[in-house]
Amino acid sequence: MAFMEKPPAGKVLLDDTVPLTAAIEASQSLQSHTEYIIRVQRGISVENSWQIVRRYSDFDLLNNSLQIAGLSLPLPPKKLIGNMDREFIAERQKGLQNYLNVITTNHILSNCELVKKFLDPNNYSANYTEIALQQVSMFFRSEPKWEVVEPLKDIGWRIRKKYFLMKIKNQPKERLVLSWADLGPDKYLSDKDFQCLIKLLPSCLHPYIYRVTFATANESSALLIRMFNEKGTLKDLIYKAKPKDPFLRKYCNPKKIQGLELQQIKTYGRQILEVLKFLHDKGFPYGHLHASNVMLEGDTCRLLDLENSLLGLPSFYRSYFAQFRKINTLESVDVHCFGHLLYEMTYGRPPDSVPVDSFPPAPSMAVVAVLESTLSCEACKNGMPTVSRLLQMPLFSDVLLTTSEKPQFKIPTKLKEALRIAKECIEKRLIEEQKQIHQHRRLTRAQSHHGSEEERKKRKILARKKSKRSAVENSEEHSAKYSNSNNSGSGASSPLTSPSSPTPPSTAAALGLGKRCKGRDFHITSTSSASTSSSSLASYEHRGAPTASAPGCERGEPRGLTQLHPELPERNFEESRNL
Repeated sequence: MAFMEKPPAGKVLLDDTVPLTAAIEASQSLQSHTEYIIRVQRGISVENSWQIVRRYSDFDLLNNSLQIAGLSLPLPPKKLIGNMDREFIAERQKGLQNYLNVITTNHILSNCELVKKFLDPNNYSANYTEIALQQVSMFFRSEPKWEVVEPLKDIGWRIRKKYFLMKIKNQPKERLVLSWADLGPDKYLSDKDFQCLIKLLPSCLHPYIYRVTFATANESSALLIRMFNEKGTLKDLIYKAKPKDPFLRKYCNPKKIQGLELQQIKTYGRQILEVLKFLHDKGFPYGHLHASNVMLEGDTCRLLDLENSLLGLPSFYRSYFAQFRKINTLESVDVHCFGHLLYEMTYGRPPDSVPVDSFPPAPSMAVVAVLESTLSCEACKNGMPTVSRLLQMPLFSDVLLTTSEKPQFKIPTKLKEALRIAKECIEKRLIEEQKQIHQHRRLTRAQSHHGSEEERKKRKILARKKSKRSAVENSEEHSAKYSNSNNSGSGASSPLTSPSSPTPPSTAAALGLGKRCKGRDFHITSTSSASTSSSSLASYEHRGAPTASAPGCERGEPRGLTQLHPELPERNFEESRNL
């Protein structure tokens, strides 16, 4: 497979660290039992979801398998009589949803094979122990000196990585550990470069790297052999666990929580930082630091699993640092993971959540200073310090390392270039995932704010104000239209006088008199029987025409038309007045 070439068709390289969420959508009652329809989603994409159907007995079987973890999980109790009642089914559904929430938010349980198979049977139906045995058997055909003693079942957290206790036929008392791992989603090396780098690992010599006895690889997996250490890893020391026990039993619910001594914290921390600096200076990506990947030999820490980054396997803490966009390089990933490891060494347990708002009392304030620089809200928001900067902090700067072994790890120039490009691709995928998570978080926050009670009240108030304003505007518009219609109606009802129409004598006389008596009070009483004259005069008076007295008349005395026009008969005047 050429460099950067996609895996063959049908080869799905899942990221097993992407969280699964589960929500019970409905329940359906059959003749003798009830089935629960569950919607499972991988990551933040709604499109990447599917439905599964589970009975209560399936939940009970899963819960029995998880008892090895020693946790008290909230599975609803069994009920033999009345378990088909509608109210009981609704109450049980709530309890089962709470159970799913607990196991999917627990960092160790959510990554174990039992939970993955329960929620995603299509992608986790394979028997990886059998697949590993087949690969190991093929290897033994060409290397007959090795022999399998027993499988070390579930001693690690990875689903696609299996361990076997080995021995050499001519040295039957010596025990070794064989690890087999499938490819991961971050495998960007070509097959040729990948196999060359895997076979190069036994040549890596460093006082703080656990030596690889034998390593080989094919196009789909890698196989490595190391010496078996009876004392186990740094995590075994912290949790007082037995190395051969299953991962869930060792670390899910420790019987005694106790951190290490201050001097141990300082020494182990300094040794781990030194080997991280060595790998970064060599251009070799790591990104897999946690307490189970640190082997203890006396007072010396030695790093394990350098092959993980070559295989493209995701980090144990990926679901944590994928939330923070400033942790976007493999060095910053290693520094953040070192913060997790330092927390476990100090307090004897992992942090409840990340970022950490406040730290419990520690053996020294220098420890808290390093924790704040790697796990606090400010650090996760603004970025991690470098490995060199951590080495200069007071907690580690005064530690004296006594070792005479000279580090040695020669990587050819061509492979260094391949490692650099693969490292960039790993970081690019991480940045893209962080961007999607950030966008999803912003959208979720906006939707939550929009649907909050306070926001709904604000929208109701705004809607009322808008409705009132609209009603007032409509009322004003209606009034304006009504006023305009009244004005136009009164103008239409007024009689129009044509310029060519003859003016009645009485009207002409009155108008003429109005001109002659300008400036005097004059009151006209309409007495004409002619409708045109009376209406014209009334209209003239209504429009506020000046009133005046006729010459020779007393001021303000009303005069009839007969006085102004003697030619009009008296009878007509009387009739008009009576009318």
